[in-house]
Amino acid sequence: MNQADFRAATPYAELGNVVAAAPEDVRRTFIRKTYTHLAGAIYAFVMLTWLFVQLGWDDVALRFIGNNQLLWLAVLAGFMFVGWIANAWALSATSIGKQYAGLFLYVLAEAVIFMPLIAIAKFKTTSIVGHEVPVIGAAGLTTLIMMAGLTAYAFLSKRDFSFLGGILSVAGFGAMALIAVSAFFPVSLGVWFSVAMVIFASAYILYYTSNILREYNTNQYVAAALALFASVALLFWYVLQIFMSSRD
Repeated sequence: MNQADFRAATPYAELGNVVAAAPEDVRRTFIRKTYTHLAGAIYAFVMLTWLFVQLGWDDVALRFIGNNQLLWLAVLAGFMFVGWIANAWALSATSIGKQYAGLFLYVLAEAVIFMPLIAIAKFKTTSIVGHEVPVIGAAGLTTLIMMAGLTAYAFLSKRDFSFLGGILSVAGFGAMALIAVSAFFPVSLGVWFSVAMVIFASAYILYYTSNILREYNTNQYVAAALALFASVALLFWYVLQIFMSSRD
């Protein structure tokens, strides 16, 4: 079933079937389901990461990749491919089970790709109001606060951030190019790259928060949660790197 067939077979087809065209109670339900699934995805990510660390898989992943930048590029390419499959499943018009499988697959892929970074970060601490706290916890809390603030701003301001779509696409290609170049040449991206990527991920959270009602159909709350989770995971990745670099 293609997108046109999907819209014709579901409610609000005459209005494009997007959530923004649905009655207010349907919009509220969609938002509630989206953020409930986002919270579930974050919780599942935390639990999977904790389990992998307990099993020692983070150290295995770090030894496997080491300083081999080309191998890391291959891992990133594999992650992007898995992410594409997961998103396609989450957008399934015929099976709710496939939608959930897509979300779980993406969360699992994120937990796996985080393993080398977690292996390095798990013994590091940072100072907050005179107390040493684990950088992972500090970065996680910072990420959640930033996500909450950005989400609240997007909803309360009611601004349309759809204009960010093209800018973010170009910036994303540029970031991938820099990462690829750093794998082939002795170029250190440094903390300022992490800061730029934090801004990039924050912009994506604004973009998706503003546009989930315009881009998704009323039964695509799982895919909307996946898109938001991907942005939150990217934000956490680079916030964690900034916390780690501040202690080096």
